[in-house]
Amino acid sequence: FDLEVSARGDLEVDGHHTVEDVGICLGKAFSDALGDKSGITRYGFFILPMNEALATVSLDISGRPFLAYNMDLSASHIGGFDTDLTHEFFQAFITNAGVTLHIRLQAGANPHHVIEAVFKGFGKAMDRACTIDPRITGVQSTKGMLE
Repeated sequence: FDLEVSARGDLEVDGHHTVEDVGICLGKAFSDALGDKSGITRYGFFILPMNEALATVSLDISGRPFLAYNMDLSASHIGGFDTDLTHEFFQAFITNAGVTLHIRLQAGANPHHVIEAVFKGFGKAMDRACTIDPRITGVQSTKGMLE
């Protein structure tokens, strides 16, 4: 999928509301776009190296929001971006998309490389999980639904 986001917010205060709202909107958009989730692969993972950083992102489009996140960044800001907002974005996204998401940082010293590895890995994992598999009929769940 291709995605371009344009957002306005109260950035003169800080980026918290804007980043959180983008996560909410994207989560809802993915949930709406996937509908009843028929035919999707459902699970996705990606291990992404970005220079010295190595991040694993694993997810399940299960309808059950959960975030496991082990990033503890050394820098509080990268340029004007508050690095704590990375967690806020993912929490807002998973809550509104109904995704179980595990983010594991195996290596990384440069906060820019770490965050870039995580977001790119997340995009790749979502791409895999959202892929329609012609071998799958209906929803990949013994319950017959993902909610």
